[in-house]
Amino acid sequence: MNMIEIEPLSEHTEHKIKQNLKFKTGKFVWRISFTAPLNPATVNNINMFVTSEADGSVLQTQIRYDTETNSVEIEPTGAYSKNSSYILNVTKNVRSKGGQPLKDEIKIKFTV
Repeated sequence: MNMIEIEPLSEHTEHKIKQNLKFKTGKFVWRISFTAPLNPATVNNINMFVTSEADGSVLQTQIRYDTETNSVEIEPTGAYSKNSSYILNVTKNVRSKGGQPLKDEIKIKFTV
């Protein structure tokens, strides 16, 4: 049984979302893989963040970028609240090393 329910809010993201959960503490890490190297200056809490669906508040997160795998991990500093919905937001301000912006904004709703 999955501990979270995921609902893509952006177009064309359904087939790109995979779950691999070991969720026991109320904290889990989002791992986002990119097809091209990113400009590390654009990988930050302004361009990638998690909001509460209830009030739109931004959760405190730690963001790590792995240049070898072109993947970003977004981890909350505290636990998600049970029976609450959140939105993972990745804006078009995330850019490749060559300066190309992300083609589409990504929004994924998930319920804990």
